[in-house]
Amino acid sequence: MNNPVFDRIRRSSAVALLSYVVVAIVLVWLIGNFVQGPREFFQVGLIGLTNGLIFGLVALGYTLVYGILQLINFAHGDVFALSGLVASTMIVSVLGLDIDASVPLIIGGMLLTLAVMMALFATVNVTIELVAYRRLRQAPRLAALITAVGMSFIVQNIALAIYDVNFRSVPNFIPRSDAFEIAGVGFGWNKIAIVLIVVPVLAALTWFVTSTRQGKAMRAVAQDREAAAMMGINVNRTISVTFALAGSLAAAAAIVYLLQFNMRYDTGFELGLIAFTAAVLGGIGNLTGAVLGAMCIGFIQAFNEGLTWYTPGSDWTRSIVFGILIAILVFRPEGLLGERTPEGA
Repeated sequence: MNNPVFDRIRRSSAVALLSYVVVAIVLVWLIGNFVQGPREFFQVGLIGLTNGLIFGLVALGYTLVYGILQLINFAHGDVFALSGLVASTMIVSVLGLDIDASVPLIIGGMLLTLAVMMALFATVNVTIELVAYRRLRQAPRLAALITAVGMSFIVQNIALAIYDVNFRSVPNFIPRSDAFEIAGVGFGWNKIAIVLIVVPVLAALTWFVTSTRQGKAMRAVAQDREAAAMMGINVNRTISVTFALAGSLAAAAAIVYLLQFNMRYDTGFELGLIAFTAAVLGGIGNLTGAVLGAMCIGFIQAFNEGLTWYTPGSDWTRSIVFGILIAILVFRPEGLLGERTPEGA
């Protein structure tokens, strides 16, 4: 007669052994690539760092909403794409910025665009919550999930109707040249700019959630919505603030992304899935975990596409990222920093 406790221990041991084998293989692969070309290894690592920071901003939007509503807001990636497209219109058509403009004018214009887009898409995200999700809080989770998928298509098609299928971009305001070099590894101005934009946003979010009255209300609602309401917390307002924060983060990430790459109406679909994978990897609902997961995904993507020694290549990036998502959901659904719950998430 089988003992369920012993069966569970054997399964856990097998999973742990498999994890150790995978980690060992990855470490050997990384060390091999480092030996083959240390300079290229660190150069690719910098790309992974900057990409991970962008993924982190988007992943935080997913994890904020999930932490307070246990809802996967699939429209978040499409809000990211739409905000980037609107930002490109403001930068190029409204403000008329180009590479010949003075540095103070470019910096002022970009800061103005950042402020306007964060405010605008905070409002858009709050409207989405009010129209699509608020009445479904007591409904089965499947209803909210289907609604989120529907909102994703609606936002994506709005972007398609306004901006068609063509890619949009902005002038290269930030030089791609190296700002400085350490041991042969160049640090480009564009990468430094990403760090200077993203890190303060992450620091401000951390301060808001941990130190402000509204941030404490968000944590209380995430822990127990009914108890928070009994203690006098305005649950509806708190949830609206959460969606506003998520929309602002999506807009900030879109502008940073736009400074590096082209965008079109469906850019948010794939990047949103990558950011969602990062949130799940780190522990969805955990802010620190979302950033950690995003950094891991950023490095995985960069190393896979930029290294040369026994590297699968860019054709396998999607398979690797979503393979990680499946593995996390199967073997450790709470993620790297999440806590196991009765639902396993």
